[in-house]
Amino acid sequence: MSATPRAAAAVLCTVLFAPHAVGAQEKTEPRQMHEEDHVARTVVEGEGARLEVAFDPEGDALAVRYRVSNTGQDALAVFDRGDRHAVMTKKLVAGDIPAPRFEHGEDGLVLLHAARALPSPSPTVPPVPLASKLAAGDSRDGAFAFDLSLGSAGARVRWCLGVEPFDDAAFEAADSAGDVAVWTASFDMAQTQQMLCTPWFDPATGTFEAG
Repeated sequence: MSATPRAAAAVLCTVLFAPHAVGAQEKTEPRQMHEEDHVARTVVEGEGARLEVAFDPEGDALAVRYRVSNTGQDALAVFDRGDRHAVMTKKLVAGDIPAPRFEHGEDGLVLLHAARALPSPSPTVPPVPLASKLAAGDSRDGAFAFDLSLGSAGARVRWCLGVEPFDDAAFEAADSAGDVAVWTASFDMAQTQQMLCTPWFDPATGTFEAG
C-alpha cells in the first residue's frame, strides 16, 4: 500500500472514531442522526480487548474501519494481517490488512480476520497465520473493504476479529514491508483465539441489530 492510501485510511479512522462518535454504552448509531453519511458504529468488549467498528455501506461495497485496543496487562496478538501464503504468492504485502475471508451461514454472512486451522490435506505452501502485536494499553486503527455481492442478496453480515495473548515463545517475527510488524503463529491458535464479533448488520437499513 502506498503512502497516500495509508494516510487516507488514517484520516478516515480519525473521522469515524472521533470522541463523540463511539461511547462505551453506544452500540448503534442510526443513519438519520447524520444525514451527511450513513455510517453505523458498534463497540465489542472482550477479555483484555476492545473493538470499535464503523460499517459504511455504499451499494455492494462495505467499507469497514476499526480500532482495536488492548485493555489487558499483557501484549496481545491481533490476527488482522492475513497469512504467509498470500504474502509469498504476492497477493498481499506483508503487514497490510487483506480483505476478510467469509463464510456463508444460516444466519448470514460472516467476515473473518482470524487465525485458521491447517487445511487437510496440507497445501505445499500452508497459510501460516500472521498477526500484529499490540502492547498493553495501546490501540491501533485499521480498515478494509468487502464486496457484499459475494453473499446472498440482502443477507445480513457481521465481522469477527481473532485475538490471542502474545506469548513470545509461540510467535516468530516475520518480514514486513509496511509500518506494522508481523509475526507468524501456530495453526493451533485457530482453536484458542478469542473472537471479537460485531452484532449482525442489515445492509438494507444500514444499522446493526440490537443484541
